[in-house]
Amino acid sequence: MQDNPILVEAMRGGIVESFHRGAVAVVDASGVLHTALGDIERPIFPRSAVKVLQALPLVASGAADQLGLSDEELALACASHGGEAPHVRTAASMLAKAGLDVSVLECGAHWPYHDGALKALAHDEVEPTALHNNCSGKHSGFVCLGCAMDGGRDAAAFLRGYVKPDHPVMREVTAALQATTDFDLAKAARGTDGCSIPTYAIPLRNLALAFARVATGQGLSAGHARAAARLRGAVAAAPFMVGGSGRLDTRLMEHFRERVFCKVGAEGVYCAALPALGLGVALKMDDGNNARAAEVALAAVLQSLLCAEGADQAFLQTVSDARMVNWNGIEVGRLRAAQALHAAA
Repeated sequence: MQDNPILVEAMRGGIVESFHRGAVAVVDASGVLHTALGDIERPIFPRSAVKVLQALPLVASGAADQLGLSDEELALACASHGGEAPHVRTAASMLAKAGLDVSVLECGAHWPYHDGALKALAHDEVEPTALHNNCSGKHSGFVCLGCAMDGGRDAAAFLRGYVKPDHPVMREVTAALQATTDFDLAKAARGTDGCSIPTYAIPLRNLALAFARVATGQGLSAGHARAAARLRGAVAAAPFMVGGSGRLDTRLMEHFRERVFCKVGAEGVYCAALPALGLGVALKMDDGNNARAAEVALAAVLQSLLCAEGADQAFLQTVSDARMVNWNGIEVGRLRAAQALHAAA
């Protein structure tokens, strides 16, 4: 297999200290390839980058309207959040509207990613629950969907095992993923995500197509198109819910609002929908580097595609060409997008 190109470089002392290879696909809603860099046909696990696709049935089924879910709650259904107090409260609110509680969640518990939230729990000698899991919003959305599918009979019993591939809730979620990506998931490699649901290996080209469809509604069923627009609007109205304090997803969507929907996934994946341009973006860093490489790569792609100027350019430049400082606050290097990435995008 041929090496993917270098997308991101870490500079120190005027030379490249290390670098990160990867691949990028940019596609429009009809499937026309706008940009290809590296191997965009190799199936990769998108992990949490596709949460908006997994949330489509929550809205398309009518469950979100039946339960009166707010923008904050719908945004949380698309989130990998930091476990801050508003995230925890909002997940609990979703469950309460469904007449259930944290005991039905099957995502597992972990300490909050947000340092302040973690320290607050530790200070109070409180153990984290599944509500603190970064995927609790997505799982609460699955629970709300399951309640609608059950029809008010015995939701708690119906929901048991909802994370399994053959459960009716997960079959509905998987069907939405297949419909949006146009990729046959029955033939795809299947793994288990960190929150216990199935994750499927899908090529970057197909992931970018799905996000172009989310951006425009083209190529989607009427129900999924309405759901995509509703979820994009909710996230634009409540971007804090998608990540939280200091997180790039939140920072980008607080700045760009309706112009950009983006979502990070584990192991160096990023996907984005650009409604005004009708484009979808999907990228993967070969070494699985998120905080350093994937964020830089996405910012560089957005700079080029959005023809960023003024405040947009200044904001994106802080990510695509970021200062690296040591513990004394001294600048020791830069983390920057490679020229090949700028040129291709």
